[in-house]
Amino acid sequence: MTPASVLTPTVYLGTGGYSDTDLLGTLYPTGTKKTDFLREYAKHYGAVEINSTFYAPIGQKAFAGMVNKAYVQTDSQLKFAVKLHQDFTHARKGSAEHAQAFLTALTPLIEADCLALLLLQFPHGFDRTREHRLYLVNLVSWFKDYPLAIEFRHNAWHTPQVVDSFIKQGLIWCSVDYPKVNGLPPSRLIFTQRTGYLRMHGNNLNWWDAMSATDRHDYRYSEIEMNDWAQAIANQRQHFDTLYIFFQNTVNAHAYYNIAMLREALGKFEFEVL
Repeated sequence: MTPASVLTPTVYLGTGGYSDTDLLGTLYPTGTKKTDFLREYAKHYGAVEINSTFYAPIGQKAFAGMVNKAYVQTDSQLKFAVKLHQDFTHARKGSAEHAQAFLTALTPLIEADCLALLLLQFPHGFDRTREHRLYLVNLVSWFKDYPLAIEFRHNAWHTPQVVDSFIKQGLIWCSVDYPKVNGLPPSRLIFTQRTGYLRMHGNNLNWWDAMSATDRHDYRYSEIEMNDWAQAIANQRQHFDTLYIFFQNTVNAHAYYNIAMLREALGKFEFEVL
């Protein structure tokens, strides 16, 4: 086996979405127009998780605009992870035709070779029933030509059997740092492919009582927490070539400070951090 010191895995850092105005004055210079956010973002981070696609369809024109701002205007190598629409995961009324329409809209990202992967995020209520397993089989088949990361919030999916099935099917297990509260899965870093995916939700203990996603994510990790995550990632460096890490705590610019902390902590382990 190649010594770990010879391997140089790549870690991409970024945020869930790029349009939070709380990032003004830190990531984005004060006075930056929202239409210029992505251009500024691409100067600092190697990847972005597009979440708006979860709430409403986005057309080819919008994605072409993103490619233009990140690649033509900024000359970056920004990678895009795109969250699938809630019809696929929450309403569960997706279809093969619906999936094809979603992929067609992504054509500008695909042609620019900047689509990192697709993200399926299932809600807490999506438990591991036979009906849900069969639905998942169909859903995965509709996107089989693209890297697919899947996040499960129900504990029933967090078993060695499911992890093994991901390895065999070529699916990417979405690791998540959740608050340590009842009803949420434990925070674990799991690799089922040579590409890994990690979402950082913070450790707000009022997760279930929070009135909004903003409230849930109003949490800033400490340097100790970021150092611990860097060590956990380093401990598994032989299991991945590429790891995408997206901080969801953009409220109050927490993500900006936490990415800087994690970037510094990872630097001690000789990763390529983008």
